[in-house]
Amino acid sequence: MKKRFIILIAGMLGGLVPAGAQVVLHNVYARETASLNGVWQTIADPFDAGYYDYRLKESTNGFFKNDRPKSKGEHVEYDFSDAETLRVPGDWNTQRRELFFYEGSVWYKRDFVVRRKEGRRLFLYFAAANYQTEVYLNGRKLGRHIGGYTPFHYDITEEVKDGDNLLVVRVNAIRKPEGVPTVNSDWWNYGGITRDVLLVETPTTFIDDYGVKLSKGRYDEITAWARLNVPAEGQEVTLRIPELKIKRTLRTDATGRVAVQLKARPQLWSPDCPRLYRVELSCNGETMADEIGFRHIETRGREILLNGEPVFLRGVSVHEEAPYRTGRCTTTADDSTLISWAKELNCNMLRLAHYPHNEQMVRMAERAGLLLWSEIPVYWTIHWDNAETFANASRQLQDNLDRDHNRCAIIIWSVANETPVSASRNEFLSKLARQVRQNDDERLISMAMELEGTRNDTSFVSDPMNKYVDIISFNSYPGWYGDSNEALSRRQWSIPYDKPFFVSEFGAGCKAGLHGGNDEKWTEEYQAEVYRANLSMYDRQQGWAGCSPWILMDFRSARRQLHGIQDFFNRKGLVSDQGEKKQAFFVLQQFYKKKAADSYSKKLEKLGS
Repeated sequence: MKKRFIILIAGMLGGLVPAGAQVVLHNVYARETASLNGVWQTIADPFDAGYYDYRLKESTNGFFKNDRPKSKGEHVEYDFSDAETLRVPGDWNTQRRELFFYEGSVWYKRDFVVRRKEGRRLFLYFAAANYQTEVYLNGRKLGRHIGGYTPFHYDITEEVKDGDNLLVVRVNAIRKPEGVPTVNSDWWNYGGITRDVLLVETPTTFIDDYGVKLSKGRYDEITAWARLNVPAEGQEVTLRIPELKIKRTLRTDATGRVAVQLKARPQLWSPDCPRLYRVELSCNGETMADEIGFRHIETRGREILLNGEPVFLRGVSVHEEAPYRTGRCTTTADDSTLISWAKELNCNMLRLAHYPHNEQMVRMAERAGLLLWSEIPVYWTIHWDNAETFANASRQLQDNLDRDHNRCAIIIWSVANETPVSASRNEFLSKLARQVRQNDDERLISMAMELEGTRNDTSFVSDPMNKYVDIISFNSYPGWYGDSNEALSRRQWSIPYDKPFFVSEFGAGCKAGLHGGNDEKWTEEYQAEVYRANLSMYDRQQGWAGCSPWILMDFRSARRQLHGIQDFFNRKGLVSDQGEKKQAFFVLQQFYKKKAADSYSKKLEKLGS
């Protein structure tokens, strides 16, 4: 059965806008959209027969044509039948048993209907697809996108027909050494169209991007700006923040931009009071609403300050892994469950590892009062000397910045995880750090570093990237990969930088329900003891600003093969993939409860003095 979709859309208004072009479609869910989610017809294509000809050149007559025999004598060797379908959004690995380990190409097809009208644009928007995606509309290739966790879109105003339209998408999930992430990783390579697919309708000239925040260093002033999709001068842009009694109408300059500073004293956003304000921006008949929080984040010596007050980051790392069923998170219920477990732990922070998570997860965490560490998948053995690899990483970073720069919950942009020190690595990461700073001069920059080593009960943190980051962050697994829990009672740390340090990972694996002595690996008792020893050790160190233990929930990983224990799961979760809370969950919960109480007591003391 054909899947059809109807939308009224624009007349002929301009050319194709490929992924990676200037238009970013910020806050896409506030625009006039229609979903192309649902059941799509598919073809698994392990040899890429629908993409290459027999000389391995890109075919001009591939599966994107959706050819069908017009007579019994015509030769066509593929068919988008209803026999093989996949849900979008969703990964293919957990939807069909035969695709569990599959990392090749899958072709997706669906039909939709358009009724054209003048004065409007239409964009085809993908929130994410993993990893290389080719998009074809009515037999014509719109473009290619590389990267599995960031959005991309095409202006299809001139491409859609008045009536029936054919959309075919090839998604290839083969891991590549020069990719970002690279071929070597420790999470499941979920292939497919894993996030929403939308048709987005806008005016001819529209607000493409905007920013609303506290002015730097001020609590009594808001800075706002907006940019049109084209450099149109004299266009009216209206900004409203009803609860602050703000309404201003501005006219764009020759570049299509407006900017304004406004006197206001909004209630500040924080984990204790996650206050968000409705912000509306209007232009040419389109009004976009957003929820914006106002806060400042900075460092002072070895402290992290939120709104001028010291904050200890009570965090936990989390993958975008669906609880109970496993697979890529695709619903708000998936995200809500993960957030609820973090709140139950007494967390005030999430480290979103190791890639940008979906936009709704970021917004839900913000409403729940969770500070966020946002990361791109520059991970382990990236090809540091490859210019295309850097361009790929830089593009993913920019897409992440473009999508989430108004999210006050994000306080840290991270540019890497566990990367070995070398001259080419340092150059690669320093350029990414400078890119962040050029885009955002207020949030904190970090990366999850590795240790230099441990000698005579002292662990040393030393990394040339220290000058580019605001927080010294590192991953370390004493008690699990080397060392004994008892040895941690004597451990000291040498961190020769006047900056806060943050432990981005520690932990231990265990299978939920497996019990034994606290010296027996893979048991709940051993994992709990690792948590006690690590938390006690770090709590003795000056300048410790928080941690995000690894990890909230067990997650799929092809690296983790121990039969009867791992079974293709990384078992370092505080919660099992089936929602069972392990003993270490309650150890961390109580530690964070005490940390929160200590912080509250210090605030009361300060108010009393």
